[in-house]
Amino acid sequence: MGIQSLLLVTALVVSLATTSLAESAWHGRVTPGSTEPSRFTPYYVPPGAKSYDSSSPLLHFTGAWSETFSSAYIGKSIRSTSARDAAITFSFTGTGIEWFGNLDKKHGISKVFLDGELIQLVDTYSTVAMKQQRVFWTYGLPQRKHTLKILNTGSKRDASKGTVVDVDALVVTRSAPTHRGHRRNSSSSARKHAADLPLLDLSPRAGASDDWTLVQKGSTGVHAMQFAIISESHAIVIDKVEHNPLTVSGHPAWGALYNLETHAVKPLSMKSNSFCAGGSFLGNGTLANVGGNPVVEDKTSAADFGDVGGLQAIRLFHPCELQDVTGCDIFEDHEHVRMASPRWYSTTLRISDGSLMIIGGSRKGGWINNGTTNNPTLEYFPPKNIHNSNGLPIHMPFLVDTLNSNLFPHAFLLPDGSVFVAANRDAMIYNWKTNAERRLPRLPNGVRVTYPMAGTALLLPLSPENDYTPEVLICGGSTIDDTKPGFQISSQDPASTQCARMILTDEEIAKGWQVEQMPEARLMPDAVLLPTGEVLIVNGAGSGISGYGNVVDQVGFSNADRPVLSPVLYDTYGTFGRRFSSRGMPTSNIPRMYHSVATLTPKGGVMIAGSNPNLDRSELKYGTEYRVEWLGPSYMKKERPEILAKVPRLFGFGSTMEVKVRLPNLRPDTEIRVALMDLGFVTHAVHANSRLVYLKFSLSDDRTKLKITGPPHGNIYPPGPGFIYVVADGVPSVGVRLLVGDGRSPPVDRAAINNVLQQTSADENEQT
Repeated sequence: MGIQSLLLVTALVVSLATTSLAESAWHGRVTPGSTEPSRFTPYYVPPGAKSYDSSSPLLHFTGAWSETFSSAYIGKSIRSTSARDAAITFSFTGTGIEWFGNLDKKHGISKVFLDGELIQLVDTYSTVAMKQQRVFWTYGLPQRKHTLKILNTGSKRDASKGTVVDVDALVVTRSAPTHRGHRRNSSSSARKHAADLPLLDLSPRAGASDDWTLVQKGSTGVHAMQFAIISESHAIVIDKVEHNPLTVSGHPAWGALYNLETHAVKPLSMKSNSFCAGGSFLGNGTLANVGGNPVVEDKTSAADFGDVGGLQAIRLFHPCELQDVTGCDIFEDHEHVRMASPRWYSTTLRISDGSLMIIGGSRKGGWINNGTTNNPTLEYFPPKNIHNSNGLPIHMPFLVDTLNSNLFPHAFLLPDGSVFVAANRDAMIYNWKTNAERRLPRLPNGVRVTYPMAGTALLLPLSPENDYTPEVLICGGSTIDDTKPGFQISSQDPASTQCARMILTDEEIAKGWQVEQMPEARLMPDAVLLPTGEVLIVNGAGSGISGYGNVVDQVGFSNADRPVLSPVLYDTYGTFGRRFSSRGMPTSNIPRMYHSVATLTPKGGVMIAGSNPNLDRSELKYGTEYRVEWLGPSYMKKERPEILAKVPRLFGFGSTMEVKVRLPNLRPDTEIRVALMDLGFVTHAVHANSRLVYLKFSLSDDRTKLKITGPPHGNIYPPGPGFIYVVADGVPSVGVRLLVGDGRSPPVDRAAINNVLQQTSADENEQT
């Protein structure tokens, strides 16, 4: 995308003010917080963890150390040394430990040992003096006794004026036991790379050809509330503003890039609070992350934490497809790029012209939606002058009728250009060009399928063999009454086992929903399309409701309980009543409930991350989860097809491209398919834009080349990024990324953009 195109895309949509609010961003709660800016200190003790300040008798100092007393230090004291070989040792029982101290121009380099093993060199030099900083962290240790040793090497970088090392406090985390090898350090001076850590295979019968594998490796650094694959080598991770271990610019990061190969993480410098935002790729490959919540005032002031309000925010991430992501970051300009309306828990959908439809949401933080907070509208990005809106929101009666549990609606672009939308117990087809709603039969058995009774949904594979006839699948959710207050809802209220499926033709709509039952009830599940056309259902809870801190019988702060730890496979083409299978499926030991994600990866496996039903980072039961799991379908053990040559970057509608391939064990009756997939933007059990389209192709006489035809038009596959997988007898190749369409920016209406900026002001919705 050229610079002028980028400027057109970024010269769009109402700004967020940086003024403080009396109301907390954390789930609508009001708690005391700082309103005066002060220097930010990352020191934080998660619930369930324990802090030991420098004066604790359990910390053993050897060599020459001095003690300084001041209210600026944790426990009002700090221990410092400049002496070579001066050391501190500390024995603890837990699964992780963090070291907090000072940074300035006089500090030097230390060695950190854990259980006698050198783990890291830590350089605490900084051009800016900062107190109560996290200088080292490690977790994912076995739940047993460990010994930490910090040794002053007496060495320093050339710019440093001294070799000072100090200890202000140590924080021990005591979360559920994990396996050795899942340590992750936030410091850029780490010497031990995550890629060197062992893979942990948790499969019950590893080695059987039909068994799947489950490997635990890597840490996201920031909690994975929102997730998307951005290239063949990287994913983007986005969280709410909280005390994540990964830091950026002196404060905890709430966005990061995750290397799918090395498991390294790079923090992103995000400006606004992206708590429960939505997202989608534009037609030119730019990722837009939209909405969020007001500034965070808990613990520190907004100026300290570094965030600004996110209710109207649009954050843009330009395509970054290289292995080296050093220069990649998120762009925000709230004076010129913003939504016309505040949106929390909205769904973002890419449509046939490569622009985004932003649907629904709440006007402010809360829990179950209601008439006072509901935002029953949609708007477009870039703004459109459609239905006389001139860029402003368009009323959507469906989002009034589906109160109260209608946040994060499930939405899919259909092959005729209309949009399927499901919320609460209802569904419709929306013609965005005529602004007409066609209501569909209500979902059966009183099951609600959107937040906070969150189910998951997919548009099933589209194929030219049946003229791309659309069919939707909606699984899980709850029958909890959405008019009940929290004190009448329990974390033990059962989730639903229901999966409802419908072909979206007049004849099939008249027949209504076809209902099947999953082997286990699931609230907040994730449904992942595989290149084979099958659906993997993973994550979720067996009881309760989405969110935290709202209902009776909370577990920690979680509104839900009974984590579902085993995935299940749904055979899209199987016989009704016999489509679910858990054969060969491994079981995890990590609960993945509220704020969990799962996605297909370019290699064809499934990446699973997240879970945090808490106000902030927590070590209580169902605490904040940073560990990553990799679920490997049985086909990954088999000899796989290969795409041998680089594919064109652009793949136009109806165009053809020739791809060199190797197809192992090729027989005359081998079934070959070419899958074009959008891996989606995942958050809150919503897999926005997740899509699989099987493409037309021909095989060369020597069976070494495929001539592949692009999708017919943007209704079948909206212009934007995708991955091509070649599938032979149910075994897919590694996916190759390309851009479907002409690669141009979506249409830009300058008059509509200007009207949005003129009719709204940057801070109006921060005061609602």
